[in-house]
Amino acid sequence: MLPELIGPAEGAGTTREGLLISAGTGETMSAAFGLGIGLGDAVVSLGASGSVMAVHPEALVDSTGMITSLADATGMHLPVVTTLNAVRTLRGTAELLGLTDLESLSELATKSTPGAHGLVFLPYLEGERTPNLPHTAGSLAGLRRESMKAEHLARAAFEGMLCGLADALDVLRGRGVEVRRIFLLGAAAELPAVQAAAPMLFGAQVVVPQPADYAAIGAARQAAWALGVSQGRLDPRNPPVWQGATGQVLEPGDELAVGQAVRQQFVSVREQTHPGAFRP
Repeated sequence: MLPELIGPAEGAGTTREGLLISAGTGETMSAAFGLGIGLGDAVVSLGASGSVMAVHPEALVDSTGMITSLADATGMHLPVVTTLNAVRTLRGTAELLGLTDLESLSELATKSTPGAHGLVFLPYLEGERTPNLPHTAGSLAGLRRESMKAEHLARAAFEGMLCGLADALDVLRGRGVEVRRIFLLGAAAELPAVQAAAPMLFGAQVVVPQPADYAAIGAARQAAWALGVSQGRLDPRNPPVWQGATGQVLEPGDELAVGQAVRQQFVSVREQTHPGAFRP
């Protein structure tokens, strides 16, 4: 016996007091709903590990295991790709350089230039899931006398982390998921070095939303949608239009070509070091 499935805007019953119980959803889907993302949007989350998710009209079946297919809170789909190394890459680099916080690492990285003077950091410090290299380690390529400076290593750490997440974005893009705008979440999204590099490495507009509990906002919106449907005021097929998350908007602009060159340098080193390991 399987439980009955209801739509995202349907009621699941009422409490003893007569209050409507909505369908509910998971934290990830609720946060996406709270942010107000739709087709063409992706969310990149910077925690110790990283994740990339995007709204898509159909479920993605992935035999490689890189894509986790979730249903979103509106009746569409939310494919997710995870990396094992994001902010832990920055923290490890800061410790190596004797820095006490990520703000100092960011300040140091801004003294370098895109491409980190030829340094390429493959940030697979805990092994990696995307690409599937569970037993590998991180590596640093491009060491020359002139590149052996702290600021270049700091820059390479930021670029390596973001290029790893750009690889995850390419997994989704390679399966037909359109990505025109990227919401960047996590405390590290506020770092100047991240904000300077992310748009040109991701090749899209980047939005750093104001801090808020977007999962709670999404849950409240879903409940309001279900209540409106039960009262005949709202369409069960389409959620109401709410104001999207506000925040800082960053464009790749003239740096796009530079970002593509940095990405290509990262991809070349990755393929030389782990040939055939990554197929978006």
